[in-house]
Amino acid sequence: MTSEQVGVKINAWEVAQHQFDLAANLLGLEPGIRQVLRECRREFTCHFPVKMDDGSVKVITGHRVQHNVVRGPAKGGIRYHPDVTLDEVKALAMWMTWKCAVVGIPYGGGKGGVVVDPKKMSRRELEAMTRRYTTEIMVLIGPESDIPAPDVNTNPQTMAWILDTYSMHVGYTVPAVVTGKPVSLGGSEGRNEATARGCVFTIVEAAKDLGIDLSRAKVVVQGFGNAGSIASQLMTLEGSKVVAVSDSTGGIVNEAGLDPDRVVVWKQEHGTVQGFPGAKDITNAEVLEVPCDVLIPAALENQITAANVDRIDTKIVAEAANGPTTPEADRRLHERGIFMIPDILANAGGVTVSYFEWVQDLNRDHWSEQIVNAKLREIMVKSFAETLAMAKKRSVDMRTAAYLLAVDRVANATALRGLYP
Repeated sequence: MTSEQVGVKINAWEVAQHQFDLAANLLGLEPGIRQVLRECRREFTCHFPVKMDDGSVKVITGHRVQHNVVRGPAKGGIRYHPDVTLDEVKALAMWMTWKCAVVGIPYGGGKGGVVVDPKKMSRRELEAMTRRYTTEIMVLIGPESDIPAPDVNTNPQTMAWILDTYSMHVGYTVPAVVTGKPVSLGGSEGRNEATARGCVFTIVEAAKDLGIDLSRAKVVVQGFGNAGSIASQLMTLEGSKVVAVSDSTGGIVNEAGLDPDRVVVWKQEHGTVQGFPGAKDITNAEVLEVPCDVLIPAALENQITAANVDRIDTKIVAEAANGPTTPEADRRLHERGIFMIPDILANAGGVTVSYFEWVQDLNRDHWSEQIVNAKLREIMVKSFAETLAMAKKRSVDMRTAAYLLAVDRVANATALRGLYP
């Protein structure tokens, strides 16, 4: 029995390193480069005070990690969550390195996290905390060094506060210091939908390869936040039937199909997807086990594990979230012939359009949503084809294939640059 099966908490950093090791072994990486890529370059932790609305002072812990910056500035989101740990942020930073490399954009991997429950904070408290956290991590971030973006429980407004705080410190406006900000402040058209849209582009390509007719497909989405809700809407536009969705409060199922637009409105009004008319309430865990053709985990990491993998009943898993599948579960899904579109490919649409946003900001340019979506589709389709070709060439699963491509690209760049001094 594995540690996953007996309920031991899974360490995301150990998972990330394990996934890297598999690719490094297959590539026969030179030991020195392997050591460099296996660790994070910089890990920054701060403890900062924030004055709360009741006049009390709360000391909050924040992290910012840069895994690798050989191919360009560090790029990665900032999440606000009570369960944030340094190891989780390190894993997410490493995954960002591979994600940027697999889609061929010139970034390294970074990530940030603040240990807090933003749902228990007022808007003023959130703004004060964000501005103070930004000031603390200013030793790392910048348009040419490390560019934050939204993640779990952060949004365009959060990025606007970071942009303003950074700009006030340097004395002039620097739109390119963050991505995922409001369009009126230099944000990109199509950025809000980019993660979900990129994921759906890869699902369409996978369905073509597997001979699955998406107009007759059943879809399940775990995590009805930004990526999950938009993915549900986009899959409906492909003709698919969304039969179950969930959020942090629980899930709902209706074999006849759910209307994602109506579920979005229901959640906005009630704060939960549960209780949606015509649907049956189920648990978040049960949502993963609803039979379907396409399963989209769009919540947090470590959702599909050795404990539940044998009850997963789908043809395609498309990881809109980061790290939702553990290594043991990954192996078992592959053995059962379930096609995996790994996170570093499936959800790379967000960072790809973030790259477009950064380029527009540096050039003081602005592209239409049509141009953004066309460029995104081109990159996602090309990256999927390259990953699939590698999987077939090396007779490996898609995650291993994506890692082979990404790690090789970063290792090659590392070798070419050499060691300093």
